[in-house]
Amino acid sequence: MGLRSGSRRRLEQEGQTPPQGVLARLGAVRRAQQITTYGVGSMVAIGDQSFLVSGLDSWKVGRDFDIREPRLEGDLGVRGFHLPPASDPPAGDGVRVRRFPTTYSCQGCGALKPYSGFNSPKGRGHCGNCDRAVTPSRFIVACAKGHLSEFPYWEWTHRGQEATSSGSTDRCRMKLISTGRTASLRSIVIQCSCGKKASLEGAFSGKEMRRLGIVCEGRRPWLGDDAGQPGCGEAVQALQRGASAAWFPVVRSALTIPPWHKALMQLVMRREHRRHLVGKDDARITEYAADEGWLADGRYSGADIVDAVRTLEAAEREEDADPENPDASELADALRVEEYRQLSSTTEDTPENQHFVCVPADVTPHSPVVPGVEQTMLVKRLREVRALTAFTRVTAPMPSDPPGCRARLHRGGVSWLPAIEVIGEGVFVRLDTDRLRAWESTVQAGPAGPRLAGLRQRHLKTLRERGDAQPQSPVSPRLLLVHTLAHALINEWSLDCGYPAASLRERLYVSDEMAAFLLYTATSDSAGSLGGIIAQGQPARLASSLDSALRRSWWCSADPLCMEADASGTDGLNLAACHACVLLPETSCELNNILLDRALLVGSPELGITGYYAQADE
Repeated sequence: MGLRSGSRRRLEQEGQTPPQGVLARLGAVRRAQQITTYGVGSMVAIGDQSFLVSGLDSWKVGRDFDIREPRLEGDLGVRGFHLPPASDPPAGDGVRVRRFPTTYSCQGCGALKPYSGFNSPKGRGHCGNCDRAVTPSRFIVACAKGHLSEFPYWEWTHRGQEATSSGSTDRCRMKLISTGRTASLRSIVIQCSCGKKASLEGAFSGKEMRRLGIVCEGRRPWLGDDAGQPGCGEAVQALQRGASAAWFPVVRSALTIPPWHKALMQLVMRREHRRHLVGKDDARITEYAADEGWLADGRYSGADIVDAVRTLEAAEREEDADPENPDASELADALRVEEYRQLSSTTEDTPENQHFVCVPADVTPHSPVVPGVEQTMLVKRLREVRALTAFTRVTAPMPSDPPGCRARLHRGGVSWLPAIEVIGEGVFVRLDTDRLRAWESTVQAGPAGPRLAGLRQRHLKTLRERGDAQPQSPVSPRLLLVHTLAHALINEWSLDCGYPAASLRERLYVSDEMAAFLLYTATSDSAGSLGGIIAQGQPARLASSLDSALRRSWWCSADPLCMEADASGTDGLNLAACHACVLLPETSCELNNILLDRALLVGSPELGITGYYAQADE
């Protein structure tokens, strides 16, 4: 993805004059990073400068969609998906960025003011007075609704004093002085020409900000200076510019399953063909297919083409899902139910099945029984489309988040989203239904019941604090068991077959009727579709790796504190789970490493908790 400044005028003001009609190229990031790391609204450090990725309204994309996935399009209410621009796009244009923060400080004289106020020589980020380099402000403020602003240096220094109508803020000349006595914020002092000064000690306390009357102003600089939402009034949190809490992506994904997995369906969905097929009668569709040469080699018949077009038309007539009112749990929505059914059945490996092949594991009379598992399917070929739908700041997204705490990617009028596709392989594991239900009834009536009730209450409280008036929590023994088992197997496979844990990913299917997970390759690079994951799904290998994973889970180097914890992790939304046992890299877990409990997996005699896998299963 090429990063380019938002306008020629802005470049000229910053001393970077581009050729006529061409925007200056500032840097580049990979396409996948535009979905997961440097998406719309995030900050990108390029050299000694800092920029904010602009909204989708400013992107230059073609008429034809790069990626089609009808199930995900209907769920998100969009017409299609575009890949982020390449790092060196043929059109000479990339993703637009805006300078943020605009407040800079001089490393020489300490002057603290907007970048344009330094009178830098063209092409150099230097102070016009002392000719020393200027650097962007280390600190910003954000609120839980995704708004973003410059750090309020003047308000902080003057401690609640209101700016007068005569423009006292304009007359004040601010300086940032670092005493270097300690590494704490106490050593960073903001000094004003009026004589006021204050260290930044306590600046990261939201309570202190509110006490001084500093609240969110609702600014959305990634959408433009005039795109704010005045009157937000939320508490603001001071953050370092490069902090991970400054931007969390909200990614929605779907697998390409029958009938959309076929090469023919991918063909008729292409824009140049679709407009000649959708809405036409059977004869016209067959005639067009013949003109395009689709019937020449006998691979497709006229009836095949007509059936594919009618399937596409039926999907477009279905009512789009309302993205503002998502299901209480994405782990049990319509997308997951459809995938669960397809993953539980066989889809043969044929040349036409381009994006989905799912077959049972090779079971023989001599194959070992995998305890607690009812079905294992080998997904030899899969395609996942991942779309960036929104983002959050300050706090990571979690299941059942209210829409109000998720920031928009555009002002409106944009009918597409940025997305990437991943081609890989995986193993689908479905737990034994009878054993699971018997275990659930035992757990609910035992000592684990109050632990789970406390976890559920903390989750509901967190959702209420995030603005959800009627929160719904998916917390249940089944969810925590399935989630923790998926983590344990990913950790084991990363040790057993050489896959880095960050290259594997979980996809959970949990409801009253579902208890399964898909573990698959999360990248399409060298750790992609090489067959290593498929081998782990064969009965002998799966039984061995499951036994080893359970043995590792019986003991954690942080025990007994880890096993006996009533609350751990972010917002106390984990029980017995820590980085020494079952937590995974952020890219691997779709719940951001919350709602985990090792005790429900292997049990705890000390706590009186019966695990789904008791040590008697050894």
